[in-house]
Amino acid sequence: MLGFTKTLVKILTLGQLLVISSGHLQKPFTNLIRMKLRNYETIFVVTPVLTSEQTESTIVKFRNLLIEKGAEIVHEEAIGLKKLAYPIQHKNTGVYHLIEFQAKPEIINALEIGYKRDENIIRFLTFVLDKHAIEYNQKKRNGTLPSRVEPKTESNKEVAA
Repeated sequence: MLGFTKTLVKILTLGQLLVISSGHLQKPFTNLIRMKLRNYETIFVVTPVLTSEQTESTIVKFRNLLIEKGAEIVHEEAIGLKKLAYPIQHKNTGVYHLIEFQAKPEIINALEIGYKRDENIIRFLTFVLDKHAIEYNQKKRNGTLPSRVEPKTESNKEVAA
């Protein structure tokens, strides 16, 4: 029995989970991190030549894709029409939309394939949020971010005097 314990410890230290059912060893699961929900933020740019109904249907399509795959949408923000930093596909503006969600890492691949296949999406970016970004987003939504303090300049000093 002592040899079995050493083997079990060696397997567990390699990051594998060993399931023991009625004395029999079953297939080990590797990479337990993939099972954990993570916080993500995705922002995508929809082409500006669409009507508002077509733009909304594109946004709903990706929102529903996330929900179907088991993601929980935490926050959604329609940023709207903005000027691009440089022309993309001969367009100078785009409709920006941001979605913050919790999901398993496997969902991201399906989401980004959907972005690539949709001709209405001209750019997208999806990234993992760390604990500081999650805290910042919560404060931003609640309106509890500290206000920016303007740096003192010569004109501000004259007005104060």
